[in-house]
Amino acid sequence: MNKVVPDAREAIRRAGIGDGAVIMAGGFGLCGIPENCIAAIRELGMRELTFISNNAGVDDFGLGLLLQTRQIRKMVSSYVGENAEFERQFLAGELEVELVPQGTLAERIRAAAAGIPAFFTPTGYGTVVAEGKETREFDGRMYVMERALPADFAIVKAHVGDAAGNLVYRKTARNFNPMMAAAAKVTIA
Repeated sequence: MNKVVPDAREAIRRAGIGDGAVIMAGGFGLCGIPENCIAAIRELGMRELTFISNNAGVDDFGLGLLLQTRQIRKMVSSYVGENAEFERQFLAGELEVELVPQGTLAERIRAAAAGIPAFFTPTGYGTVVAEGKETREFDGRMYVMERALPADFAIVKAHVGDAAGNLVYRKTARNFNPMMAAAAKVTIA
């Protein structure tokens, strides 16, 4: 089955991304982000989206474009510090946010890709990150249980893809993209 389509808009449409979808967006900062897929989602107008991403883009690029159009309802991220619109929406109570330490975010995504439902990490123990979560002691050290973080869809940036859907990543696009591609039910590159 040939999985190649003419453009990002057609890929988003064929994948069936709709209102309320949970979408992983690859990239680290603005490096290796799926900017064509983000533009297609903006153009197609899906709403009430949850995005899992290392960051929330900046005001006029990356996921910041979807924040401008109020298409994102919730962000699961580790860094959100360079987006004034994100800050405004969050402080106004218009945007739900789950802040996750970066290593924990990466491991939650990797766990989803591996079919592991949860794991224990010392990161966040004794902080607000651990509130409401199971904790356990192992060998005299306290750990927080973190759940895997799967998604309906992943939008990623790859250097090369083939008709079967195999992807090759280049340079900085090797950041969150491969993990996210493996953790989602459907991946668009």
